[in-house]
Amino acid sequence: MEQEKVISIFGSITVDELATLLDIPVTKLIGELFKNGVVATINQRIDFETATIIVEELGLPVKLEKKDAAKDVVHHKHIPSANAITRPPIVAVMGHVDHGKTTLLDTLLDKKTALSEAGGITQHISAYQVRHNDRLITFLDTPGHEAFAAIRQHGAQLTDIVVIVVAADDGVKPQTVEAINFARDANAKIIVAINKIDKEAADVNRVMAQLATDYGLNPEEWGGDTIMVPISAKANQNLDKLLDMILLVADIEELKADVKIPAEGLVIESHLETGKGAVANLLVEQGLLEVGDFVVVGTVYGKIRTLADDRGKPIRQAGPSAPVAATGFKDVPQFGDKFTVVKNEKVAKKLAGKTAVDLVKSAAMTNITSSDMLRMISHKHDMKDFRVVVKADVLGSLTSVIDNLKLIDTKDEISVSVIGSGVGNVNENDVYLSDEGTIIYGFNVEVATTIKRLAAQRKVQIKIFKVIYELLDDAKTEMSKLLDPEIIETEVGTLKVKGVFKVTKELLIAGGEITKGKITASSLCRAVHNKADLAKDLEVIGLQKEKQDVKELIEGEMGGVSLKTSKKVPLEIDDRLVFYTREVKQRSLQ
Repeated sequence: MEQEKVISIFGSITVDELATLLDIPVTKLIGELFKNGVVATINQRIDFETATIIVEELGLPVKLEKKDAAKDVVHHKHIPSANAITRPPIVAVMGHVDHGKTTLLDTLLDKKTALSEAGGITQHISAYQVRHNDRLITFLDTPGHEAFAAIRQHGAQLTDIVVIVVAADDGVKPQTVEAINFARDANAKIIVAINKIDKEAADVNRVMAQLATDYGLNPEEWGGDTIMVPISAKANQNLDKLLDMILLVADIEELKADVKIPAEGLVIESHLETGKGAVANLLVEQGLLEVGDFVVVGTVYGKIRTLADDRGKPIRQAGPSAPVAATGFKDVPQFGDKFTVVKNEKVAKKLAGKTAVDLVKSAAMTNITSSDMLRMISHKHDMKDFRVVVKADVLGSLTSVIDNLKLIDTKDEISVSVIGSGVGNVNENDVYLSDEGTIIYGFNVEVATTIKRLAAQRKVQIKIFKVIYELLDDAKTEMSKLLDPEIIETEVGTLKVKGVFKVTKELLIAGGEITKGKITASSLCRAVHNKADLAKDLEVIGLQKEKQDVKELIEGEMGGVSLKTSKKVPLEIDDRLVFYTREVKQRSLQ
């Protein structure tokens, strides 16, 4: 009996982490979760009980143990004091791809970004502020393409209100449903913007009925509690009403924040920029963030060197709900991490170091035995290795690309190995890290001519993309080349043996009646006695009919066949010779 492996985890674990610990493809784990009614993404955390049930359902020789997390550092949500001031609402704009989210923001902000996005798809999370009735509203523009689920989930967790954009001519789509679920998970208020009402095929009532019947979002007009505003982002129709409704919900929620405390907030994007180093787009939740502040973000710290608002204008400080671009970090912070202002660099460095130690301590512990290791090595040996280096312009996109590469269904035959990754252009180190067969995938980055020349010398492919699903399609094509081809055998004819004329180690000559199909000189043959195979893959080297050589024999004809063999075949009268063709077909992951 195989020894049971014990895995210790804390109260929750991400789907990707659990799949790695169980040594199974993450797609298999997501499928098992789905069968048990849990719709999860690769980065979504599942609780200990759910993980235990799934391990049992998979029938793996694994036991999960709950690790004591009492000493874990947790971030407590700050409760505003009596001195707190009203802050602008933070609004995430979500919905299905091409339903008009970015066009809506473009119209509100009078800026045209939709056409500049690769493929017309928003590929980063961005934050902007709009002034309406002398009040500010902070908007998050989140990607609509399925590959950016992780970024969208962070977007929902940042927000007070989620505006779900649904096209009046298209209705509810998969990412619409995903946005509804994210908003509910984040306890954010939902406002539905029914867009494209200027189109001929628009049907507002159909969309409202769909949302009410299938997803429990009942319009206020029908006695429900969900605000739905028909709009046309392109024609600037009813956008003032949408903004009025956002401020109304904000007033009802009484959104407040303290300013006379150390600033805190979240990283909503991060990247490297020439001349500036690490740049983090931050969303301030409370306090005043100022130039010169010492900030800790997870394992990264720094002193704020510059701040810029959402329009790129330099500023000295930023208050609650304000999106800012900050420089001065020692490294690129992780998007979704919390930032905190501390009193000096010594404290900042100490806290960042402590967080790094805590992360190591909180990693899941396993008691992998030598037999486990041998099994894993054997399993890896059976699989083909698809090695990649991934570079992207920002950390959020880098995470999405890597996660989605892992999610490609490789039929348990290919192991996707990300041997290197990072933010910034493809460089010399990326090429030296790679060997022949490795592909360097770049997303929204550039490659210098000298780097291209070096890659060519080392026979390393560099592929640059601006749209993530094109990158993933290319990865599927490249992985397909590693799949073992499919061997397809097709029976073409059967001969019932009436006579056996010669049997040697290398030759078999027999004659009989073709009872089915036809035989050609290019066929292979299987000798069958009482449904059992006597020999396989015998090669046809000659056909005869009435003592004349022929190219084929068809059903109903009598004839003789000469077969090349590798051993003596004990063929008898009334046995059958079954003829077939064999085709090698390249398989695909598409």
